[in-house]
Amino acid sequence: MAHGLQNIFNVPELKRKLGFTFLIVVVYRIGSHITTPGIDVSRLVEWFGQQQNTFFGLMDMFVGGGLSRATIFALGIMPYISASIIFQLLPPVFPYFEKLQKEGEEGRKKITQYTRYATVVLSFIQSVAIATWLQSLGAVTAQNLWLFRVTTMVTLTTGAVLVMWLGEQITERGIGNGMSLLIFFGIVDRFPSAVFQSLEMLRNNVIGIIPMLLVLVVMIAVVAGVIVMTLGTRKIPIQIPKRMVGRKVMGGQQTHLPLRINSAGVMPIIFAQSIIVVPATLSSFLAPGSWLEDIGNYFQPSTNSYVFFYCILIVFFTYFYTAVIFNPVDLAENFKRQGGFIPGIRPGARTAEYIDKVLTRITLPGSFFLAAIAILPIYMYRMLNVPFYFGGTSLLIVVGVALDTIQQMESHLLMRHYDGFMKKSRIPGRRMM
Repeated sequence: MAHGLQNIFNVPELKRKLGFTFLIVVVYRIGSHITTPGIDVSRLVEWFGQQQNTFFGLMDMFVGGGLSRATIFALGIMPYISASIIFQLLPPVFPYFEKLQKEGEEGRKKITQYTRYATVVLSFIQSVAIATWLQSLGAVTAQNLWLFRVTTMVTLTTGAVLVMWLGEQITERGIGNGMSLLIFFGIVDRFPSAVFQSLEMLRNNVIGIIPMLLVLVVMIAVVAGVIVMTLGTRKIPIQIPKRMVGRKVMGGQQTHLPLRINSAGVMPIIFAQSIIVVPATLSSFLAPGSWLEDIGNYFQPSTNSYVFFYCILIVFFTYFYTAVIFNPVDLAENFKRQGGFIPGIRPGARTAEYIDKVLTRITLPGSFFLAAIAILPIYMYRMLNVPFYFGGTSLLIVVGVALDTIQQMESHLLMRHYDGFMKKSRIPGRRMM
């Protein structure tokens, strides 16, 4: 592992990508600590201290604590995620967007541009809602309320657009998925304070040693489970027949197609979280007693209806995102052009059907696992009565994004004939045969 880390600095391109990613993350974290003008931050932090197990606490987690401090990046990457969901759902409904998807690179550029426009609109709408909410909460110190609203709307909308741009820059010029990495560092930034808070609770006998040890054991089990499910694959054998190229015999090898149990990674839980908080968010800005407030009460994280719909959304987005990033028809066509085939399966449509069937089966346990990890904190909070919200979702995102980033770095090293992070060490005293 140490040798693999040392090899990072021997690859100029990888070193440059890591440096660029680090620079973008520093900019993002600095912006996450710049408060929007005219807000009483102490009042807001005090109120958020009582909202750890509500949708406000969950939203604050995804934006790295920016919402509880009302920073210029309070909206985080969430408007961009919501816009991405919308434009991934539109192609099956509107033929125009389906046509754009099939146009290749040019079509994807147009969809990306539309996603950016939608991000600006969603950011503006959410900034208006946040400005109104802050005023109703009594956390506004500005005398001119209309000026405060305009300033907040401009600041939060600009901040969300800047965060979107930072994420795109990481994806294009850095290492890993920019959107996921920004959420990753926002969550990691809060880990040290959470650890010190837990130790302080333990020292003051707010929580017993047994519940704390049980939470620690569950966290370790969650990390181990995420690693197993993330790296777990179903290998489909692929036979490439021999062929004559000039006077040489090419091919004749047997390989495999690795299908990951959790091909969608952490994205389904992020997408589901973006959707499930909408009813409760809207109801919080309305007058008490309205019908929308009654609906919003069913989507509070402490309710069973929230758990049910949250699980349904996670399973749906797991299959949906897997279908977006994985096309069995294209794979079958590529195998057919290369002369490759799955033993016992006819090339072409039958191969695509077989791959789709296997992918559907292995995605089911992956989606159930994601749902179980997402709802685990809710039941841990209920059963152990701990005074903090155990972050199973945050652990899932942190471990999943870390593994994905390490795998990308591993591929860069192996492509340039360097040892990766997972290289097996030689056992002293034994000769390698």
